[in-house]
Amino acid sequence: MSWGTELWDQYDNLALHTQKGIDFLDKYGNFVRDRCAIELEYASKLRRLVKNYQPKKKEEEDYEYTSWQAFRNVLKEIGDLAGQREIVAETLQAKVIHGISLLSKNLRDDRKKSLTEGAQLTHTLTNQIAALERAKRNYDKSYRDAEKSIENYQKADADLNLSRADVEKHKHNMTMKCQQSDDSKNEYANQLQKSNKLQQTHYETSLPEVFNRLQEIDEKRTKGLKEFIKSAADAESSVAPIIARCLEGIVKASESIDEKEDSLKVIERYKSGFTPPTDIPFEDLSKVDAESSNYSSQNNLGINNMTQKGTMGATKLKKRVGIFGIFGSNKLLEACITVKNTLSTDGMKEDFSDLPPNQRRKKLMAKIQEIQQKITQETAAYDGLVKMKGVYEANTMLGDPTTVDAQLNESGSRLEKLKSELKKFKMYLDAANNAQMMQHSPQQHRNMYNGQRSSRHSNGSGENEDGEDNPDDAGSLSSSASPESGLGTSHTSLPGSGQGSANDNTHPEDMYYEAELLQPLGTCKALYPFDATSEGSIPMAEGEELQVIELDQGDGWTRVRRMCGASGWEEGFVPTSYIESTLYA
Repeated sequence: MSWGTELWDQYDNLALHTQKGIDFLDKYGNFVRDRCAIELEYASKLRRLVKNYQPKKKEEEDYEYTSWQAFRNVLKEIGDLAGQREIVAETLQAKVIHGISLLSKNLRDDRKKSLTEGAQLTHTLTNQIAALERAKRNYDKSYRDAEKSIENYQKADADLNLSRADVEKHKHNMTMKCQQSDDSKNEYANQLQKSNKLQQTHYETSLPEVFNRLQEIDEKRTKGLKEFIKSAADAESSVAPIIARCLEGIVKASESIDEKEDSLKVIERYKSGFTPPTDIPFEDLSKVDAESSNYSSQNNLGINNMTQKGTMGATKLKKRVGIFGIFGSNKLLEACITVKNTLSTDGMKEDFSDLPPNQRRKKLMAKIQEIQQKITQETAAYDGLVKMKGVYEANTMLGDPTTVDAQLNESGSRLEKLKSELKKFKMYLDAANNAQMMQHSPQQHRNMYNGQRSSRHSNGSGENEDGEDNPDDAGSLSSSASPESGLGTSHTSLPGSGQGSANDNTHPEDMYYEAELLQPLGTCKALYPFDATSEGSIPMAEGEELQVIELDQGDGWTRVRRMCGASGWEEGFVPTSYIESTLYA
């Protein structure tokens, strides 16, 4: 079925239809163009959104949590989504909009050419029909004139009153009119034959060809629209797998959130390393005065050289210190660090001693790792310079070996400086670890408790027997933190159960106290097995019988003793909740 045969008389409608079709194609092109603008605007706004919510420098520490990391991954996937929307817009612009513009222009040119040709054919046929009509009118007029002239001749010939000349005149007029009528008839016949032939050619060949070309133009426009719509869909579907992976990445980011891990990281980040304060003991001032006077008399008499509450000292009264003394007065640890403690660029001290213990250790380990990375890089650079110098020495044409010496010296200087700095920060870390270890030991808990009590009894002074201040004694805690030292005997120990003294001239690291056995306060039975994991504690098996030599003073630890074969007695601390005690009356 073709337009040329079926729509032979619908020239104007076909012209209008093809015009509407091309206008519709342009309309779809404008739609795709507006969609491209929306896609680009959407991508731009997505990128702006991602940029606005990118982590700030001050928020970098918070992105160690899984939830914050997941959000950063979501931002990355959204940025990739924006990129895919830009690809869609670019594809639509290149393949669809450009193609529609080119096709629309070609279709308009072809339509105009076809319509012009059709108009010329129609105009020619119209002119021929007009000529036929004129020939027909002339023939009709001449025929009537001829009939009238014949009628006039017949009347004249029948009229006897007319002369022979008049009759001849009418006969001549009749002959002329008849000749004109025949000529008009022949002209009419010729025009009719010509018109019929032209009309047949027009409606059977010429105009159908024009209409068929218009049909081809319209079908081409329709097929092009079909391909463009499919191309737009293909542009979308081509990025669909990547968009799907982006969405999968977002889902994966959500699944990576671990609330338990974040809770542990909160603990790790904000944990200070300090231990909670123990119960504040009740102090009976009357007993305190009695004990103080009793202690003063014993001290003056030099009996057993015992310090208050069973803490031994050879010739000096050693003042106990609390938890702040661990980090503020530890002269033994501070003596190992000779480098001046300066402030860093962020306002903190170089050894981070102004931070809580746990945070200080984290900062120091991070600093050590950073320095080690720098040392690795500098070592690689130094080795490269050494190899370069060797190559220059082997072949002087490649370069002068002396030019590398300055760089080698500079690199070696930097390397030595980094190693020195690494050693310094390792000393800081060792000091922090030692302080942390002392703080978490049960013996240290007991020393802190007794230190607070003894400082209350001695009015907070650290004087020796001669009344002189001994500030360094506050730092002797590190040398007496082991359970073997015998320190930490509480007020619940029996009177007179003192311990032997050590030589004051002994080096603090080699200082040991030979303690006399304290009188047991009762017995206890282990309810659960216990593995000693901290300094000053001892292990025990379930059901094991032990001697209680010092009661729990509110820190959750009880000091016990047991027979340990030929080596003698073994003393240490166990958790109070792990034992069942039976005290002597």
